[in-house]
Amino acid sequence: MMELECQIRRERPEDYFETENVVREAFWNVYHPGCTEHYLLHCFRSRSEFIPELDLVLVKDGRIIGQVMYVHSQVDGDGGTKIPTFTFGPIGIHPDYQRQGYGRKLLEASMQAAAALGAGALVITGNILFYGPSGFVPARTRGIRYHEDPEADYLLVKELRKGYLENVRGTFRDPEGYFAAMRHPDAFEAFDKQFPRKIQKVLPGQLDFV
Repeated sequence: MMELECQIRRERPEDYFETENVVREAFWNVYHPGCTEHYLLHCFRSRSEFIPELDLVLVKDGRIIGQVMYVHSQVDGDGGTKIPTFTFGPIGIHPDYQRQGYGRKLLEASMQAAAALGAGALVITGNILFYGPSGFVPARTRGIRYHEDPEADYLLVKELRKGYLENVRGTFRDPEGYFAAMRHPDAFEAFDKQFPRKIQKVLPGQLDFV
C-alpha cells in the first residue's frame, strides 16, 4: 500500500471550528438525518472525562481532514469494582478522503498514544467489520454488557494491556457527554446554525431508518 502523506497532531484552539466542520461533514446523514457528532466534540472539550492528549487531528496539505477524541470511561463490575477504560469517538474523515486508509492510520496512531498514556483497554460502539482488523472483539465475549442493549454485538473492546480484562464481568455505560445533544436540543440547534446549511435526509441504513 502506498504510504499516506499526512500529519497527526493534537488539536489546537484555533482548529476548533475547522475540526468541528470536518466532523459534521464526515457524519452528516450517516446514522440519522443530519448529525450531532460535531456538537459532542464541542461539548466534551470542557468535560472532566475529556483527554486533551488524545484529541487528535489528521492534516493533509495544510488542511484538517480527520479527527478523533478520547474520554475516560469505566466498566461497572458485577462485584462493585470499577474498571477504568478509555472510549473514543467520534472518529471521522472528511468525505473527500474516506476509504483511502486515512481512518485506519488515525485509529492505529491514536491507539498507540492511548497505550502510552496507560490505558488498559478501549470500549467503544462501532462496526466490527471496520474495527475487527484492529483487534476489537464484541464486548459480550469478554463478559461485558452494554447497559443500553445487553446482547449488543456492536459494543466492542480491545485490550491494550494483555490480561487487563481477564475475569472481568460487568456493564458499560456511555459517558454522560455523549448525550449532550439529547439533553440540550435547543443549545445544539443554536450551535449547528454556525455551520453551512445542509439538507437532512432519511436514508436506508440509518440507525433510525424505517
